[in-house]
Amino acid sequence: MDKIIRIAIDGPSGAGKSTIAKAVAKELGIDYIDTGAMYRAVGYKTISQNIDPQDAAAMGTMLDHTEIDFSQGNIILDGRIINEEIRTDAIAKRASQCSALPAVREKLVQLQRQMGQTKSVIMDGRDIGNNVLPDAEHKFFMTASAEERAQRRYEELAAKGQNVSYEQVLSDIQQRDHSDMTRELNPLRKAPDATEVDTTGMGIEAVTDYILKEIKK
Repeated sequence: MDKIIRIAIDGPSGAGKSTIAKAVAKELGIDYIDTGAMYRAVGYKTISQNIDPQDAAAMGTMLDHTEIDFSQGNIILDGRIINEEIRTDAIAKRASQCSALPAVREKLVQLQRQMGQTKSVIMDGRDIGNNVLPDAEHKFFMTASAEERAQRRYEELAAKGQNVSYEQVLSDIQQRDHSDMTRELNPLRKAPDATEVDTTGMGIEAVTDYILKEIKK
């Protein structure tokens, strides 16, 4: 791929954004930028350096000396691969705290935009098409019914041996949708020039093929 192309995939929790983004990245031979993993990387760094996220000065200094990149499916924090370290519940909770801080969002959006300037990327999240890469060549808004998204998530958690009820998962997803759509800073909404893809009843392969066809147009 000679020229740089940037692909933005937005949508609510459980729509299958990251699964599809990874598959498309593999097909096109470009880097998949897992924006959620970037927040986890910041969370991981605060825990390993014993920094309180509410300590603005310490956070500011840490962020000034933080580099995050992706290469061949690996997430690299300050030159070190941290794929496994960031996949714990404790890191997920800390990442959530960190993502609420404007300074963290600002830093990560800056890094995400830098990546999009230097190489072809596919990025998924809540505000990629509207805020992070507003001039992306291709934008998609992936959605599915709350019930279908809850069912997928429920099956995923059950497969991991977690004791959860479908009703609880559905309620969590509905609450997450509400907070994502009503938050003050870059709420979840479809970019005016994005193609909507409703994945209800569609398999991974069918969605991936559809998106690849749209890109090749």
